[in-house]
Amino acid sequence: MGLVKNRVLAVLAVAGLGAALGLPFVTHAPNRLVPGTGIMLAHLVGGAAGGLFWLALLSTLLLLVSIFMRPTRGVHVAVWLAATLLLSSLAALAALAAQQATQLAGEASAIARTSLGGAFWILAALSWLAAADALGRLALPPLWRMLGAGAILAPLALLLAGGTFHDLSLLKEYANRQDVFSAALWQHVQIVLFSLLPALLIGVPLGIASSRMRALRGPLFAVLNVIQTVPSIALFGLLMAPLALLAASVPVLAQLGVKGIGMTPAVIALTLYALLPIARSSAAGLSQVPPAVIEAAQGMGLTPEQIFWRVELPLALPVLLSGLRVATVQTTGMAVVAALIGAGGFGALVFQGLGSGALDVVLLGVLPVVAMAVAVDAVLKALAMALTRESLD
Repeated sequence: MGLVKNRVLAVLAVAGLGAALGLPFVTHAPNRLVPGTGIMLAHLVGGAAGGLFWLALLSTLLLLVSIFMRPTRGVHVAVWLAATLLLSSLAALAALAAQQATQLAGEASAIARTSLGGAFWILAALSWLAAADALGRLALPPLWRMLGAGAILAPLALLLAGGTFHDLSLLKEYANRQDVFSAALWQHVQIVLFSLLPALLIGVPLGIASSRMRALRGPLFAVLNVIQTVPSIALFGLLMAPLALLAASVPVLAQLGVKGIGMTPAVIALTLYALLPIARSSAAGLSQVPPAVIEAAQGMGLTPEQIFWRVELPLALPVLLSGLRVATVQTTGMAVVAALIGAGGFGALVFQGLGSGALDVVLLGVLPVVAMAVAVDAVLKALAMALTRESLD
C-alpha cells in the first residue's frame, strides 16, 4: 500500500470495477411485472454508445492514476473533474441504452421498461463520493464548495431537463404519477417542517437549561436517549391509541386534524426523535464558550441577557447548526416510515412500489428523499462552516 497515495479513492475504484464487471448496467423487460434482462456495461462499447463508453473509460483511468499521485491541489481538481465526467457519461450512456431498447421494443414500448441496473447506481454513487472527497480535500470556502458540489450534478440536470431520460422506466413512472409525486413532495416537506419547528422550540431551551443546571443534564439526556432507542414503528403505535382517544374526547381537536393516524402521530414522534441532537448540540455549543470571553463581557458591563444574545449564542450557533443538520437529515429519512400510519409523503410511493414489486416506483420515492437530505445537509454544513470562520476571524 506504499504506492497508494489516496486510499479512499482506491477503495472506491475497487468497488466500482467490481460493480462494472459483475452487475448489469441497465435491465430491459417487456413490462414492469416481468424480471428484466440485464445489459452489461461492456456490451455498450459499439454503435452510438461507443464514444460515451470511451469517455467513461478515460475518466476511470484518470481516477485510477490519481490513486498513485502525490495529493496536491491540482490532483484533487483532476479527481473532481474526472468523477464529474464519469457521472455525466454514465448517465448519458444509460439514457442512450434506454432509447435503443425502446426502439427495439417497437409498438410495445409504451409498457416496456428499461431500468437502471445495479452497476449504474453503484458507479454513480462512487463517482459522487470521489468528487465530494476531492472537494473536501481542497478545503474550499463554503460557497465554493457548494458550487463545486452543484457542478457535479449540473450535466445530469441538463440531460434530465432536456428529456434525454424519458425512455427510462423511472421517468415513465414519474410521468404516470406526477400528481401523486407533487402531493407526496408537499406532504413530506410538511412533515419535516412541522417536526423540526417544535423540536427547536423545545430542544434549544432544554439545551440551554442543561448547560446552566448541571444536575438537569444527566436525567434529561437519559430520557432523550431512551426515546432514541424506541423503534419508530413502535413509537408511532404507542401514540395512535392516546391520540385517537383524545380526538374522540375533544371534538375540537378532531376538527383541527388531531387523529390516531395521519400526520399528527408522525409529527409528534419525529419531534421527540429530533430533541436529542438539538438539545445536545445547544448544550455543547454553550459549554464550549470560553469563560474568558464571558468575563470580558461582564467587565464591559453587559447584563446576563445581553451576554447570552450577543456573546454566547453567536459563538454556540455553529455547533447548534450541526445538531440541527443531524436532526433534519434524520427527520427527512424517518418521515418515509410515517407513511405506514397514513401520514403520506414519499413513503407512500416507497411502500406502494414494495407492495406491487415495482422497483422504479420505490426509487421514485427514495431518490427525492436522498436528494432532500443531501441538499439540506450541504446547506447547513456550509452555513456552520461560514459561521465558524467568521467567529475565528
